[in-house]
Amino acid sequence: MPDRDFHDTPSPQPHEEPGAGTDTDAERRRRRAQFLRELAEARALRDRVQPRRAKAARLRHAMRMRTFRW
Repeated sequence: MPDRDFHDTPSPQPHEEPGAGTDTDAERRRRRAQFLRELAEARALRDRVQPRRAKAARLRHAMRMRTFRW
């Protein structure tokens, strides 16, 4: 295999999304809302698939809320 000269090969350009950094607040809020909907859906699915773990998590959360000092 021939020895390659790395100075002649072009360096890979970082991937840039079109319009990166020019997102409006409405676009950012729309993407955030979509993300939160998908996150809630994933949590609901996990709770249905693992009901015992979900119940234990609910009980731990309730205990944390009871012992929290304002």
